[in-house]
Amino acid sequence: MAKTNAVRLLDSWEIQYKLLDYEVDLEDLAAESTARKLNLASEQLFKTLVVRSNTNNLYFAVIPSNTQLNLKALAKLAGERKVEMIAVKELKSLTGYIRGGVTAIASKKDYPVYVDETIEVFERIAVSAGVRGTLIMLATQDYLQVVKGKIGAIALFTET
Repeated sequence: MAKTNAVRLLDSWEIQYKLLDYEVDLEDLAAESTARKLNLASEQLFKTLVVRSNTNNLYFAVIPSNTQLNLKALAKLAGERKVEMIAVKELKSLTGYIRGGVTAIASKKDYPVYVDETIEVFERIAVSAGVRGTLIMLATQDYLQVVKGKIGAIALFTET
């Protein structure tokens, strides 16, 4: 795999990581499916979502793959009245990444990053490497340092 911007940034910070490759199914880009393919606990694979506030600020929300984003909790944490998901068609122009490959590491712009508090349960987590088909497994503290992540309760756990 060619090095992504995310991988190059981790290399420049001299951060240890492991790349995990998986088969991409365009019919099912769900992070939970990716976790299953790699035998990862779905709560250890964090998906990165992009939201826009009513004041037009953009934020990354990083939550476990088996959860949904609590928009109200994120808005409150970010000091906004309201936030909503951006349209998939806007992802590439705003972040440089496409759906299924979004990461807060080395995005086109350094938007504020909010991470669900459950991240602290794990020594290591997996996040997208910036392309579909590859994840980065790295130390949680390294990830939080690189993305300047702010921690809060922003995930909604749904019964499966």
